[in-house]
Amino acid sequence: MRITTRGRAIAFFITLGACLVALAIALNVSWIVLNWRLGVPLVLGIIFFGVIIAGLVVNTIFLVREIRRNERQDSFLNAVTHELKTPIASIRLYLETLLARDVDEAQRRNFYGIMLEDADRLLGTVEQVLKAGEARHGSDRRNWQQIDFADLVQTTLQLARQRHNLQPESLRFGTDPPQGLVVLANPEELRTVVFNLFDNAIKYSGETKDIIVDLTTPNLDTLCLIVRDHGVGIPRMELKRIFKRFYRVQPSVGAPAASRPVKGTGLGLFIVRTVARRYGGDAYAESEGEGHGSTFVLRLPRVYRA
Repeated sequence: MRITTRGRAIAFFITLGACLVALAIALNVSWIVLNWRLGVPLVLGIIFFGVIIAGLVVNTIFLVREIRRNERQDSFLNAVTHELKTPIASIRLYLETLLARDVDEAQRRNFYGIMLEDADRLLGTVEQVLKAGEARHGSDRRNWQQIDFADLVQTTLQLARQRHNLQPESLRFGTDPPQGLVVLANPEELRTVVFNLFDNAIKYSGETKDIIVDLTTPNLDTLCLIVRDHGVGIPRMELKRIFKRFYRVQPSVGAPAASRPVKGTGLGLFIVRTVARRYGGDAYAESEGEGHGSTFVLRLPRVYRA
């Protein structure tokens, strides 16, 4: 397995921190042995060395977190650059072809269709970045309104099918969604959250898409959107990390091609959890591990129409 420069840096700082803590502990023990009969110097020495040890531990943790955060940001920048550069290069290529030579009407329409898809991809990337910024800073509660959640999920599910050219059986409801499920939220923001869950399941389902969507009411005041896929799955250690900003699951060594990282910015699930918590709910994931599919649950408080 290839060890990155940042991986070496993390290992170095952990080793250095551990050595310094061990040295401080050794000095502390020596101080206690040498001054065990002297009350005030003994107590002051223990406190002093305790502060040093705590400072070293905190400093090491901070450095490691900063290195990992910078690595996620670099990964995000690389992903966004690719997501922007690829469709732009594609659009430019087709425009140059249209300018350089005559093409028949059928081919021209095909080129236009491809360029529109690339433009939608560009717009989707830009919107994802903008919505991540909005999610961090919150939204005005004055824009919140009562929304028929079942209707919103059905509409978004149909949109996801169209965007990814899926057959109805590839992305479907497990059971008919119950009616009368109302939430208080910003409609556009909530639609983005639901679409991100569908989009994530589609991207990580491999070649064969089999995604089941359910709406449940575990109690009178709560509703849940459950999205199950039979895709590449998630390692147990990654289940909490995948909702962090810029975070993308890294495949294990020797993982099959289907489980390799897919295109994206690493912001979709971050938006899902951030918005859900602002509405008083939450989002979490479940998986038995790589190759066993994933289940994502969006939990929101239910409201009743006046």
